[in-house]
Amino acid sequence: MTAPVRYVLLRVLQAAGVLWAAFTLSFAVLYLLPADPVQLAVDANPGTPVDAAAVAELQARYGLDKPVWEQYGTAVIHAVRGDLGHSLSTGQTVAAAIGEALPSTLALAATTLVLAVVFGAALALAASYTESDRLRGLLTALPPVGAAMPTFWVGLILLHLFSFQLRLVPAFGGTGFSGTILPAVTLAVPVGAVIAQVLYSNLITTWHQPFVAVAFAKGASRAWVQRRHVLRAAIGPALTIAGVWVGTVLAGSVIVETVFARAGVGRLTQTAVLNQDIPVVQGIVVFSAAVYVLVNLLVDLAYPLLDARVVDGFRGKEKALA
Repeated sequence: MTAPVRYVLLRVLQAAGVLWAAFTLSFAVLYLLPADPVQLAVDANPGTPVDAAAVAELQARYGLDKPVWEQYGTAVIHAVRGDLGHSLSTGQTVAAAIGEALPSTLALAATTLVLAVVFGAALALAASYTESDRLRGLLTALPPVGAAMPTFWVGLILLHLFSFQLRLVPAFGGTGFSGTILPAVTLAVPVGAVIAQVLYSNLITTWHQPFVAVAFAKGASRAWVQRRHVLRAAIGPALTIAGVWVGTVLAGSVIVETVFARAGVGRLTQTAVLNQDIPVVQGIVVFSAAVYVLVNLLVDLAYPLLDARVVDGFRGKEKALA
């Protein structure tokens, strides 16, 4: 088995392990509570009379009358098949509920990541390329400010300016590009700021590498060296950060979709938590973990295409352990 194949296999196994751990931890936290999901749903509506026999029937239907280890084993088998259970509030399958809310959140997340990567990379490239100390100082001062601003505050400011004052986009519940751009910018500000900080740091380090001096000695222009040599060598860590922040984008969607009154996974999470609908909450946790793991797996698999030294380093570690 060649080193590239072993590298890919190891990353896939690591991704599967992370996903299993996320499922197990969410099951332990949500199901090993003093009361089971059915009883929690009953306790959430104290003024509603509930028949004890009906509660027992629901507990039996959801398998909550069985030992915990048997509940866990059944849940794992069903999850592998794509069955995440049923909502206690609506009776709808968790997969269907997430599927209905997913398109809106995917559009938001995709737009956010595009904006964050484009503007974060552009800022880092401009700051590392310019030879003006004053301009570099101004450009490098922007990412810390963007990273420090709270997401809900950015959303409220954008709402006030572009919806209430300029009336360019709808304030709440908008669809299409006009309804997505403000929430996407709100989430993209901190993500793009971190990408800019990491990429700028690596670009500056790479500019001082010996191969850059060799390229200049051969008569290459500054723009050509940055595009063909510096950027390719420095982009790896920034790509990793972008993958890591996918989870942050999904988590931030809860706040942003609430601020902008958008339907999506964030609003579904909020509703499920308020209703103490534990199967839906766990389904969203597992789904978010799966997206996070998949994106980071793709990043890991893209690394060797950007920098062959990754596989060489992996081969070197194998030889050292042999």
